[in-house]
Amino acid sequence: MRVAPVEIFADTTNAAVMRHPGRQFPGVLVQGDTLRSLCCMADDVCSALDRSSEAYENANRLRNRLWSYLNDYKAVLDGHGLPLPFSDRGTFT
Repeated sequence: MRVAPVEIFADTTNAAVMRHPGRQFPGVLVQGDTLRSLCCMADDVCSALDRSSEAYENANRLRNRLWSYLNDYKAVLDGHGLPLPFSDRGTFT
């Protein structure tokens, strides 16, 4: 872990806008529990779509990206000995 200053443009709950050092454009900080909720919503969307449709392909790519971010997030917290801000029981990724 390292500590670095960030520019905070908006402190919006669950979606703060900030610029990481060395980046040209700001990004959005999504809290871990919110990210997990987005993953679950993406799962619901994919299960409601016809698997042979283009919409499903796009939704599934989005779902996979979100779950990838969440898995990285969980690995980082685990690596630093931090608890998850949500229950992870019954989740298969």
